[in-house]
Amino acid sequence: MSPDSAGKAEKLGYTNVKVYHDGVPEWVKRNYLVLSTQFLKEAWIDKDIPHVLVDVRPAKAAEAGFIKGAVTVPAAEIEKSLAKFPAKDKKAPIMVYDQKGEGDAVKAAKALIAAGYAPVDVVSGGFESWKAAGYPVMTGKLAENIVYVPKPRPGEIAIDEFKKIMASTPADTLILDVRNRDEGNAGMIKGALLVPDEEILDRFAEIPKDKKIVTHCSTGVRAEMAYHKLKEKGYNVSFLNAKVEIDKDGNAKIEKP
Repeated sequence: MSPDSAGKAEKLGYTNVKVYHDGVPEWVKRNYLVLSTQFLKEAWIDKDIPHVLVDVRPAKAAEAGFIKGAVTVPAAEIEKSLAKFPAKDKKAPIMVYDQKGEGDAVKAAKALIAAGYAPVDVVSGGFESWKAAGYPVMTGKLAENIVYVPKPRPGEIAIDEFKKIMASTPADTLILDVRNRDEGNAGMIKGALLVPDEEILDRFAEIPKDKKIVTHCSTGVRAEMAYHKLKEKGYNVSFLNAKVEIDKDGNAKIEKP
């Protein structure tokens, strides 16, 4: 966990607390993440955001019921099917699921990460969790070919436009930094307001509605999550989908993730 989260855990009485200083960007290069079925549906499928969803169950089992948009690549065939996946430099978000979100999905995720793909998410609870939530279930043949066509996401701001705002922030605009406190303490863009994504729902009163809000984080993932929360509350908001590194003097290195 982060140093900030570690401090909170220690205050609650936990003693065996470990800090991972490199953060999420480095973690996803070596480890899979976990994605809830609710987040998969609401943040990716419902919003039609490009991604790769892989059903790693045996094809015949998957045909009895699968998640919309999934392609079939049985877990045992992942390593010999790598050529099916998008080029690594496209950084396609990859989600994998099995029946219960356990062994096969984890094995498939680890194989993809070992092959250099990132980020890779395991869908928590797998297909059974999706079905139990009452979400739509498809039947029949699954697609076998993986198609990933990236496109600008709703609310995404161009890097060049963000750099102009960063260099001379207009009076009617606020840069909202949604990284965690430890990241913010290490360096922030001048004039930005730090409200970690996980705290936004409790801190709307601190975010002015009479300004254009531009969110950013270190990879674009949390910035987009914050964008949707603010958008639903009626804010005029956009987000930066980019990798951002900020030094202690507030200088930012920005590039596509």
